[in-house]
Amino acid sequence: MASYNSYMTKRDYYDILGITRRATADEIKKAYRKLARKYHPDVAKNKPDADAKFKEVSEAYEALSDTHKRQMYDQYGHAADKMGQEPVGGGHYGGSSSGVGFDFSDIFNNAGGFGGGGSRGMGGFGDIFEQLRGSRQGRSGHAAPRVQKGADIVQEITLSFDEAIKGIEKTITMTTGQPDGSRHQERIGVKIPPGVDNGSKIRVRGKGQPGTGGNGDLIFTVKVAEHPYFKREGNDIHLDVPITIYEAAMGTRLEVPTVYGGKRTVAVPGGHKGLKLRLKGEGVKAGKSSMSLGNMYLSLKIVLPDKINDASKELLEAFAKLNPQEDIRRVWE
Repeated sequence: MASYNSYMTKRDYYDILGITRRATADEIKKAYRKLARKYHPDVAKNKPDADAKFKEVSEAYEALSDTHKRQMYDQYGHAADKMGQEPVGGGHYGGSSSGVGFDFSDIFNNAGGFGGGGSRGMGGFGDIFEQLRGSRQGRSGHAAPRVQKGADIVQEITLSFDEAIKGIEKTITMTTGQPDGSRHQERIGVKIPPGVDNGSKIRVRGKGQPGTGGNGDLIFTVKVAEHPYFKREGNDIHLDVPITIYEAAMGTRLEVPTVYGGKRTVAVPGGHKGLKLRLKGEGVKAGKSSMSLGNMYLSLKIVLPDKINDASKELLEAFAKLNPQEDIRRVWE
């Protein structure tokens, strides 16, 4: 768990992006794009702190561009990731299971500015705990009944390669147990965003098991089926491209498929020794940022004919004599 001092030393996300706390979503995005271009490692190669600045800017944008995360950050500051899943509302801690009628933001305001606010001292925790203890007692002096959120339901969802790349909306039939012992069946629409990969998690709030403090969530763990010829590594796509001996030696132009449909014409240079080409920007786009767009890599594979007749053998022998390559495996020595 992060220490109190580590929260205090982290810079304010709004200061990092150079915006006010009243900034709109468009202003946040505009500020991020400007700074991301400035500190991107490919652009700011001569700035030793560029990588750290870029990570800092990206972290700030991730927190402030998401409405829920921004609400949590505005309330708790950098301690938000250690708090509950919902921002405080109506004097309760995000509808959690504590059932305590107490505004937890007071803890952080009194504890020296966790929430990005003032710098008051650390005193007052004794009063806080007394208030917590007192709020748990009913008028009869007995502990108030505990309010418990329902359990989350975790289920695997299998997608085709194309569905994971392009995104899709699916309808899932779910059956959940009710407090009275009955079973409830419901058809739930699940929106799969483009670019999800194996292990990605998609949360549907309020569709889990029921509880006295509200329903839990339905969490889908994504499993992506393999594609017959595309291979994915991160946001990059790899494709084996068969070519003939003649095409490898003399060069050619050929069409290759892409993951989003259609084809790209590729020029293969003659005598290309690396046998690997890159198509920039033809990979997977995951998320809203253009910097998350991957590339496509083509591995050229020379394919021999099923049968080589005598005339072809003579030509190949003549070619070998005219182009001796006895040292091609010297790299192993």
